[in-house]
Amino acid sequence: MGHVLVTGATGGIGGPLVGALTEAGHRVTAVGRGVGRLDVPGVEADLADPTTLAAAVGALEGGLDDVRALVHCAGISPVEAVADADPETWRRTLAVNVASAAELVRLTLPALRRSRGHVIFVNASPGMTGVPRWSGFVGSKAALRELADSLREEEAAHGVRVTTVYPAATATDLLGEVRRAFGRAYDPASCIRPQTLAAMIVWVLGAPADAYPGELSVLPSPR
Repeated sequence: MGHVLVTGATGGIGGPLVGALTEAGHRVTAVGRGVGRLDVPGVEADLADPTTLAAAVGALEGGLDDVRALVHCAGISPVEAVADADPETWRRTLAVNVASAAELVRLTLPALRRSRGHVIFVNASPGMTGVPRWSGFVGSKAALRELADSLREEEAAHGVRVTTVYPAATATDLLGEVRRAFGRAYDPASCIRPQTLAAMIVWVLGAPADAYPGELSVLPSPR
C-alpha cells in the first residue's frame, strides 16, 4: 500500500485504475487535465508540455517524498499517415506518450529509490509493429518500451521495479475512435474490460518481494 501517481486518470483505463487502487488501499494522486472532477487528489498538468510538470507536481500538498509507484496510462492516438502528420502532431504525440512519462519518472525517482518503488508503463498491444497511418502512435509506443527497458537496467541497483503492460484491445472510447478512423468495427464485448486490466495492474503492484513481472501481455479470453 502507498502513494501512487496515475496519469491518464480520466481516461478509459485510468479511471477504473484509480478506483481499483483506492479500493485496494492505495492513496492515489491523479496527474493530468480535468483531474478536478475525480474523487481523488489531483494535479492539473499538461502532459503535452513536459517542461511544466516539475512546477505542477511540486505544488502537490505533501510533496513527492512518499510516492511509492508511478503508473503512466496517459496516451493519445492520432490516425494519420506520415505524409499528413505535421511536426506538431509528432511533437504532441511523443510528449504525451513518452516525454511526460520520462519527466515524471525523473521527478519521482528520489522517492521511488527510497521506497524501492515501482514504475508501470501502459503500452500498446503485444508485438505491435509498423501500422500504416498509425506511425506516430506506434513510434511513440516503441520509444516507451525502450524507455522502460533502459530504466529497468539503470534503477535495478536502487531496487526500483519497472513493468511494461501490453494490453490488447481494451474497451475504451479511444479504441472506438481509432477503429472508426480505420474503418473497422468496434465491439466492446470482444475486448478486455478496463476494470479487468486495472485489476491486473493492481496485482502487479502487489507482487511479492522476491519477484515481479518486467513485462505483462494481457489478452482477451477466447470467446
